[in-house]
Amino acid sequence: MTKRAAFALPALIAVTVSCGYHVGGTGEKVPKSIQTIAIPAFNAFVARYALADELPQQIGREFKARTRFRIVTDPHEADAILEGTINSAFAFPTIYDPASGKATSVALQVNISVKLVEQRTGKVIYARPAWGFREDYELSVDPHQFFNESGPAQDRLCRDVARDLVSGIMEDF
Repeated sequence: MTKRAAFALPALIAVTVSCGYHVGGTGEKVPKSIQTIAIPAFNAFVARYALADELPQQIGREFKARTRFRIVTDPHEADAILEGTINSAFAFPTIYDPASGKATSVALQVNISVKLVEQRTGKVIYARPAWGFREDYELSVDPHQFFNESGPAQDRLCRDVARDLVSGIMEDF
């Protein structure tokens, strides 16, 4: 091994180790003292009242599947509380059938605010004040083939919110 190679190898290792590079998905921004999280029903100022219950349920499932946290229902038993508000929820047509003038595609748009608060100190660990999600679904023009797709679209939207929220909390995005 030449002197040049002997110097280059440790220099390369030092630069690689010190550059801040890390593998995604391995960092955790939630303090180790947090073991339990309560996820009460979200506040909802919208007509889609089922979202207020479904969102916390999906988020709880996602936390259980992907993290070390235990999800509890009573906020008094939790180390942290995930507070959420559904600020708006709209369904609006996006595509119309040119022959009949009826809507053939609808978008479900939901805007939420969430924050994870440490129970003991009141410190906000994670916050996302205005977060928008959209899920599209199709409608049949033929009334004999109609299937109400709004429920499954809402389920998909809730799963997307849960997945993105848990990822955001765990990686502080």
